[in-house]
Amino acid sequence: RILAARNGTGGLLKEDLIDLTAVPETELRKLLQTPGSAIGSSRDQLEEAEYRRIAEILKKHRIRFLLMNGGNGTMDTCGKIDRACKEQGYEISVMGIPKTMDNDIAVTDHSPGYPSAARFLAQSVREVCADVKGLPIHVSVVEASGRNAGWITAAASLAGDGGGPGPDLIYLPERPFEEEAYLRDVERLLQKKKGIVVVASEGLKDRSGRPIVEPIFTVGRATYFGDVGAHLANLVIKRLGYKARSEKPGLIGRASILLQSSIDREEAVEAGRRAVQAVLAGETGKMVAFRRRSDSPYRSEPFLVEISQVMMTERVLPDAYINAEGNGVTEVFKDWCRPLLGEELPEMISFN
Repeated sequence: RILAARNGTGGLLKEDLIDLTAVPETELRKLLQTPGSAIGSSRDQLEEAEYRRIAEILKKHRIRFLLMNGGNGTMDTCGKIDRACKEQGYEISVMGIPKTMDNDIAVTDHSPGYPSAARFLAQSVREVCADVKGLPIHVSVVEASGRNAGWITAAASLAGDGGGPGPDLIYLPERPFEEEAYLRDVERLLQKKKGIVVVASEGLKDRSGRPIVEPIFTVGRATYFGDVGAHLANLVIKRLGYKARSEKPGLIGRASILLQSSIDREEAVEAGRRAVQAVLAGETGKMVAFRRRSDSPYRSEPFLVEISQVMMTERVLPDAYINAEGNGVTEVFKDWCRPLLGEELPEMISFN
């Protein structure tokens, strides 16, 4: 039998299990074009007693293989469940499968979910840049997802690939945001162009480490950020006197099937396949990761890493990927990210 815990660990604690065994293959294939989690998810902050309870539930239902799919928090939970089962003497194979658009899991070259999010933002920013060329708008600010890691934001740079319209400025959470430097950047560019596009991470912080816009609220690891894009647009309006507006894709950037990366889809399936093979072979307490073999043609291979190496370890952009001014990325980043997007972005034209 194949069981799924409805809404993740919360459902497992409630013993709310979905039996997927009899689901027809034709239905399961719809997962390839379904965004999000078909079984639901949660952000439960588990206590030590709950890990022990999960081990008891797994034993009660005679579950011998546990595959956990998610980001940093999920990998941490995966490792703790593996430990709890060992402490109780229950023989079970526990395996982590990475899945996070934030791309901030350690060790792996990248995480499934990121290539599609990167493609979505690159394509969307290319479209915004093309539109701004024909509009009487001086500054358009696009706010991208990412708390502490700017992987998604940085992917906007690929909008300009192949001579396409791309962003003029990119601000990442790995660098302190300087308001005056930002306004100077905007003013300088508007002396040369009638309109520019800025891409900024939702997680921008100042030199003291404080968010430049106070979060709406924080619950556990989940932070609901304030409107960074609107703040940056308002600075331009009030301080420089130019027209400006902001865009915030938000959940649309997570859920777009139309702009899904073919590389991402293939690797997500491969990650699951490798995880199943690993637990059937008796492996436990590990995570499937990807190692890049070549960029052109793009080739990667899955391998196993000890879950302890990735538990709550956040991976951010290395210095080599960020330009010296802190307002863009380097060609090194573009070369790394480009193959993950899959097919080339559609070409565009402008007579303006």
